Amino acid sequence: MKIAVLGGLGLQGRAAIADLVASAGVEEVVCVDTAPNGAARLGGLTDLARVRFVVPEGAIAPVLAEVLAGVDAAIDLLPQPLMRKAVQAAIATRTPLVTTNYGKTIADLAPAAEAAGVSIMTECGLDPGIDLVLYARAARQFDAITAIDSYCGGIPEPRAMAKPLCYKVSWNFDMVLMSQNRDSVLVENGKRVDVPAGQQHENRFIHQIEIAGLGRLEAFPNGDAPHYAGMLAAAKGLQRSGRYSLRWPGWSAFWAPLKELGFLSEDKVPGVGASPREFLGRLLGPQLQYGADEKDLCVMRNVFTGTQDGRRKTVMSDLVIERDLASGLFGMSLGVGYPASIVAQMLARGEITEPGLLNPLLHVPDGRFLDELARRGIRVSETIDWD
Repeated sequence: MKIAVLGGLGLQGRAAIADLVASAGVEEVVCVDTAPNGAARLGGLTDLARVRFVVPEGAIAPVLAEVLAGVDAAIDLLPQPLMRKAVQAAIATRTPLVTTNYGKTIADLAPAAEAAGVSIMTECGLDPGIDLVLYARAARQFDAITAIDSYCGGIPEPRAMAKPLCYKVSWNFDMVLMSQNRDSVLVENGKRVDVPAGQQHENRFIHQIEIAGLGRLEAFPNGDAPHYAGMLAAAKGLQRSGRYSLRWPGWSAFWAPLKELGFLSEDKVPGVGASPREFLGRLLGPQLQYGADEKDLCVMRNVFTGTQDGRRKTVMSDLVIERDLASGLFGMSLGVGYPASIVAQMLARGEITEPGLLNPLLHVPDGRFLDELARRGIRVSETIDWD
């Protein structure tokens, strides 16, 4: 197999490339990135003899089309604004593609993908991604699901916490800040509850959960819960659901007043040339970098409650991914790059063939996928309680 990684020199791209090179049956990995020093960035991480570097110059669309025409599958890890061009190139060349970005931003391309007979797997990273596969796995264990609570977040290990944020950067910090400008949707008492971004950090929407070995983490809404629950036939009578980001306690108390004062605004400041959000990213990002001996932790929990055979039941899945200090790859990078690599290989081998815009919840075989994650040292623990 030949597989291209678009944006291959970023944090997640490097993890995907390392995994592809280590995978049996992958003959060549094509790394597409504007950075000219690919060999230096990947040096010591993987066998460069099986990596071919492509550095786009000028318009990106022709380069993507040329690269994708020569591979069996591709992984899109380009900046989000370039996602559409990557998907359009995949449709034009009929090349199966995995993207970790939200599918709703390219929903209008679904008919073209179906007509071309090409599989475009969207939302295939950590969150969304691994969690959606766990949704599908859990759904088969219930006759009816009444509650789904999903949690995920990247945090520094306790010894790497730095006051006052208790946070360090394991992926694009601009995207971290932008996610705090995203509206959320919950389900409470069977009804839709819209949470505007401006209210995301209000106390009424915040709670804490206990994670073994870590203690209490703060959860605040950051996602469209009914959108994913709506994909599950067993969840038609859903009474409660939320998708939450996790941080060390105090995160919301820090950001709530800043958000109220406009520090996360996207509006350009006259005479400055940048928005407050962009300024904060440039100011704080360099101060929140991990040391070479510090680990990030990706913490995920999904809790499903419902009934089976007339009895009340709860299924809880837990996952913690930590940085690999030997390679330097962050837990966040592994949590995004590995799922993308696994599913890209499934597409390349023809194990997933349905055309159109696909989703891990509906189209990724959960048993095989979770086995592949476990083989890479990422294991999901599951507990089942009956009332």
